[in-house]
Amino acid sequence: MNVAPGDGNRLTVELPDYQLLPPLLGQHDRNLARIEQKLKVSLACFGSTIEIIGDGQQAPIAQATLEALYRHLENMNGCKSMDLATVDAAINWASQSAGPDGVPDPSSFDDPQATLETWARPISPRTVNQRDYVARLLETDLVIGLGPAGTGKTYLAVAVAIALLKQNMVDRVVLSRPAVEAGERLGFLPGDMREKVDPYLRPLYDALHDMMPAAQVERRLATGEIEIAPLAFMRGRTLSNAFVILDEAQNTTPVQMKMFLTRMGENSRMCLTGDLSQIDLPRGTRSGLEDALGILRGMSGVGITEFSSADVVRHSLVARIVDAYNRRDAARDEAT
Repeated sequence: MNVAPGDGNRLTVELPDYQLLPPLLGQHDRNLARIEQKLKVSLACFGSTIEIIGDGQQAPIAQATLEALYRHLENMNGCKSMDLATVDAAINWASQSAGPDGVPDPSSFDDPQATLETWARPISPRTVNQRDYVARLLETDLVIGLGPAGTGKTYLAVAVAIALLKQNMVDRVVLSRPAVEAGERLGFLPGDMREKVDPYLRPLYDALHDMMPAAQVERRLATGEIEIAPLAFMRGRTLSNAFVILDEAQNTTPVQMKMFLTRMGENSRMCLTGDLSQIDLPRGTRSGLEDALGILRGMSGVGITEFSSADVVRHSLVARIVDAYNRRDAARDEAT
């Protein structure tokens, strides 16, 4: 891709492969419209040339966004479409990736070194925070991922676990969640124990099926290489040579959290994910995740990544919903 400087805040981007232009622009130029809307720039396409006009650093950020998306399409080998979530991710990435000279560096968007190879497809972090999170998961024994829904906390943790399993760097993957919503009513649900708790573990199954063929998921579940279990099933165990993830960790009690953390055995790694704004414990019960943060923060061998609405990679409305709730909560705190 050739980028020619124009007059002032005017940049011209030349696309070498004309066949990648339709998916880059999107249906009815919706991808360009999204970049214009988010970055307050003007984009115009003339053949294989895209002209960018914007104030301040907005034009270079738009340029970096287009470069990132073009590289993404090259890496996808003939991809004929691109969703708006990918466009938003590229915009966020370029906005957060300014180099020493202030010019955004999009080269690490879909960076092969940060890409996780699963059986189904490669998975790449989409924001700076996600990249740092993946790096911690690969290098640190205990990682805590905090933040709102849609930031990839659990999904990326599962992706790292599956990538390590594929490389034979761990013998098994253990995924757990507290079945808080069921509470004492669990016994009234129909079926055996697995059928009772599976609805609360469904998001973990969904992530696995996105990274592995269904038959392989079932086979590895049967052999024990992958285990999905409610938190209560962890008591009394020692988990060695494993990658262990506790999802929805904000819904544990301090006693449960201590029990879980002390399950770590030789050559094991653990990840806790949670959102402290969505605690479902009975009123007056302290969250085990909140308690653990006060104890573990700053401890050697523990990494903590805190996500924000800028890291949301779902529908763009999710980020705005998260911000709206945060503003409401902040206003309530000021009022009290």
